[in-house]
Amino acid sequence: MPKPLTITTPGDRDIVVVREFDAPRDLVWLCYSKPELVRRWYGLPDWQMTVCEIDFRVGGKWRFVTKSPGGYELGSQGLYTGITEPERIAQTEYYDDDWTKGGSENVVAFTEHDGRTTATMTVTYSSPEARAAAVATPMADGMEIGFKRLDAVLAEELAA
Repeated sequence: MPKPLTITTPGDRDIVVVREFDAPRDLVWLCYSKPELVRRWYGLPDWQMTVCEIDFRVGGKWRFVTKSPGGYELGSQGLYTGITEPERIAQTEYYDDDWTKGGSENVVAFTEHDGRTTATMTVTYSSPEARAAAVATPMADGMEIGFKRLDAVLAEELAA
């Protein structure tokens, strides 16, 4: 059974999210890099992912849009700034509703031990105020909901 995510706040602009998955690193990597897999787990279960564009290469763009049952659309996009398969993905992230006032730089590192993968994501915001605003949201709850959906996708893929 995967451990729930942990969040720490080292420094005044960073958030570090750590989550373990009961699957090999190569499969977790695919679930972060292939649109057909991302669509199956990203976001809240009652929201619809209307856009999932991934040009998975350094300098390539990505864009996600999810739509709430009430019609609110949450869009984000960025550029891939570093990719080391299957170890590390670095990217920028900007929201359509620029609540972060400048976006963030995100790096997720994948490590595997005994067939289990730990994803460690470091999000660096443009300012301490943006980081504080992120910490004040229910971000952790939303991420864990998405990660539980990813657990299900990983289990389905392993069983196939």
